[in-house]
Amino acid sequence: MTKEPLVKKMITVQASRTKVWEALTRPELTRKYMFGSDVVSDWRVGSPIIWKGVVDGNERVFVKGEVKSIEHERLLEYTVFAPNSGIEDMPSNYTTVRCELSSSENHTTITITQGDFSTIAGGEKRYADTLGGWDFALNGLKRLVESE
Repeated sequence: MTKEPLVKKMITVQASRTKVWEALTRPELTRKYMFGSDVVSDWRVGSPIIWKGVVDGNERVFVKGEVKSIEHERLLEYTVFAPNSGIEDMPSNYTTVRCELSSSENHTTITITQGDFSTIAGGEKRYADTLGGWDFALNGLKRLVESE
């Protein structure tokens, strides 16, 4: 890859920032839109963050990383790595996800930025997979927070 590819997705939902924050940080809600996986963290800078679920009766970690920055109901930034990807688990193969929330009246805009895919193993494939993954997850999150 010759440039620094970043995935950037934005969606506006008819829900409060509080409701969106809960959907981002509570495992019983993430499993409803994030490919059936529960997010687990104590939400402190430097703490682990994992997405896990059950496959064929066995618990499995799908994605892991570390919380880098957090501002309640405004910003969540963390690193991510898929341990089952066949790619070596080393710092240069992690990307950073930044979730920013802004609101006006009863609408919240969620902006997701993830990258840099130019420096990681299998970057082009991971970039393409991430584009579709965020479309799926954000549309599911929108359905979830607007229906409850």
